[in-house]
Amino acid sequence: MSDPHPAANPPLLQARALSCLREEEALFRAIDFDLACGRLLVLEGRNGAGKTTLLRALLGLHPLQADSLRFRGADVLHERHALNAGAIWLGHLLALKGDLSVRENLCASLAIAGDAEPGNVDALCESLGLAGYEDTPARALSAGQRKRAALARLAASRRPLWLLDEPFANLDAQGMTLVERLLEKHLAQGGGAMLTSHGVLPVHLPAHTVRLERVR
Repeated sequence: MSDPHPAANPPLLQARALSCLREEEALFRAIDFDLACGRLLVLEGRNGAGKTTLLRALLGLHPLQADSLRFRGADVLHERHALNAGAIWLGHLLALKGDLSVRENLCASLAIAGDAEPGNVDALCESLGLAGYEDTPARALSAGQRKRAALARLAASRRPLWLLDEPFANLDAQGMTLVERLLEKHLAQGGGAMLTSHGVLPVHLPAHTVRLERVR
């Protein structure tokens, strides 16, 4: 049953005793977290600890267990529609169609997600270091350029929760600074973000860290 008296300003995402399941066994020790609006949460842990799995599980793509899971105060433990509608995911697979241009990929992705039109795509691409590549097929881009094309979805989206799996992979120093700038703007506008990391982040944004420990 939902709380009849929710907090006036509930966390964007809140979990209690949360873990992911593999063959009905907990993958990592249960964690608690409160991700407030305007904040960044970093998931750390060794390879195989379950960081990527946790992000996928939040979207209903992998089984999880928890005492509670709330998005903007609403119970989403058993029904993820509100969470899915309020989150955007960026993983290792960038969801780019090779034969579509940067422009076409962006517009198609936003349309599929039900997001608003991206507005001035040329200006957006220029801000992401893709000026002149707006109409280039994704298959003709370098790995770093494809990552920037995928980041365009974040920059254009109005969804409050970003779920980012190693967002700094395949980026040079300029690209990493770009991700930091996108995150900083998103947080300043009241959004929140969760991202995975294997070590020290190449950014200087304040963040809360949760470490995943495998169940022994």
